[in-house]
Amino acid sequence: MLRCYELQTTLEAVARFCDERRVGDVGSLGFRRSSELARLLPCLEPLVYDGILIPGKTRFLDMGCADGRVNVFLSWLVRRSVGVEMDDWILDDHAELKRELEAELSRRGLPPIPGNIRLFEGDSTDDALHDKIESDTGLRFEDFDLFYTYLTMQEEFAALIARKARSGAVFAVYGLERIQPRLPGFDLLTPVRALNGILALYRKE
Repeated sequence: MLRCYELQTTLEAVARFCDERRVGDVGSLGFRRSSELARLLPCLEPLVYDGILIPGKTRFLDMGCADGRVNVFLSWLVRRSVGVEMDDWILDDHAELKRELEAELSRRGLPPIPGNIRLFEGDSTDDALHDKIESDTGLRFEDFDLFYTYLTMQEEFAALIARKARSGAVFAVYGLERIQPRLPGFDLLTPVRALNGILALYRKE
């Protein structure tokens, strides 16, 4: 567990709230799957312990953020939480999710969502979009420390990170377990098994 009881309680509440509103497992939106935050939560302590996630300092980029739930989840821990989503109709769900979550946190007397989240519509591999992100946030691609995706376009994203990110940056891929492909230009940090059986970690060489 994380040291701060209030933080742990808040993250547990956020995970429960968002996981109850998951979409895409079945039906017409089967292609649209959401990270299960309850499975992501136990990964945070080893990320902090290993210096991959430095509270208040890490700059985080979700390269396919959907409704931004992972950005919200990590916002209490990172300095800046930036997300990119290609489909505007999916990104539109963020405002409602955030509004309902804010109400739930307030009802429980828990800290509000930090104001360090910024979401963008577009293609994460588009250099022009990253120019916009830099213009709006002051962060260049190479300023980000931790990159994330839900098992989507991992090879394309890895190629971009290998080309543009700083050495030592970490790419986290949600949805991998025992079979974790090697990515050119990266060291696999979870060679035996993904964190909590779900999160593979790659460090740029």
